Amino acid sequence: MSGNLSFRQDGTFTIVQFTDLHWMDGRAEDQRTRELMERVLEAKQPDLVVFTGDLIYTGPVSPGDQECTQPEQAFREAVAAVETAGIPWAFVFGNHDTEKLITRQELMQIALEHPHTLAEPGPEEIAGTGNYSLEIAGPDGRAAAHLYFLDTGSYSEVEHVPGYNWVQRDQISWLTNESARLNPQAGAAKLPALAFFHIPIPEYQEMWDTQICRGQKFERVCSPVINSGLFVALLEMEDVRGTFCGHDHVNDYTGSLHGIRLCYGRATGYNTYGREGFMRGARIIRMTLGSQDFDTWLRLEDGSVIMEQPVHDPE
Repeated sequence: MSGNLSFRQDGTFTIVQFTDLHWMDGRAEDQRTRELMERVLEAKQPDLVVFTGDLIYTGPVSPGDQECTQPEQAFREAVAAVETAGIPWAFVFGNHDTEKLITRQELMQIALEHPHTLAEPGPEEIAGTGNYSLEIAGPDGRAAAHLYFLDTGSYSEVEHVPGYNWVQRDQISWLTNESARLNPQAGAAKLPALAFFHIPIPEYQEMWDTQICRGQKFERVCSPVINSGLFVALLEMEDVRGTFCGHDHVNDYTGSLHGIRLCYGRATGYNTYGREGFMRGARIIRMTLGSQDFDTWLRLEDGSVIMEQPVHDPE
């Protein structure tokens, strides 16, 4: 655990979630992404920024388009708005960050060059890179809340299983052990926590199908076809109040499933697919000292604030 995060004197702690920047080389679309981030940061002055994956895009491109050839520089440029503002930031990897030219371990070392990052490589003996936790302190200096970060991987490594990878069993074991370590008092109420990852878990679809949700769903939930049990672990841990992912650029809904709020971010990057009329933006998350709940809303590219999203009733 690292970092020096704490609730403000008014008892609040504000997080800005940027997701799916898909930064490549500083082209015009990338500059629009940076300008959006700068406007959000100036307006919100958050205590922490979390990038939920696909900060850069190292995958294939359309014929005639230019690929990302310098992922190290692309990453530095992608986080520059936040780094220049002097705001602490954390991130998780997405499936496009390290498709080629660079590994997760190498890109993590680039991240660690930045003085304001709180990211950590995490345990070497478990799957993924960037499985770690952060503490948010209260006015007495003691932990008052926690944040968990998980690497959801890229693509299935099992030949006969198609699609995206899933959170591995050793990662889930690490997570549950970390929760127990951070909440050592038996019988005491656990400190509230939030979890961040890139690829949604299958329960995002279950929640849309069975619960009242708020927000938009314009594409399928691109979760792994394998359910490795992360949601069950979160239920049993009893400290995570909400999860935040990206990956699906034109989904931005939130809801609650068995007492845990599952939330999509709002896609931030212009150098990737979107939908007409579905503006880029960011999700804002506000925690309050002593509360087990949190508030969340959207801020869009035109400066508008969406506090109440459209209601979706299960079919």
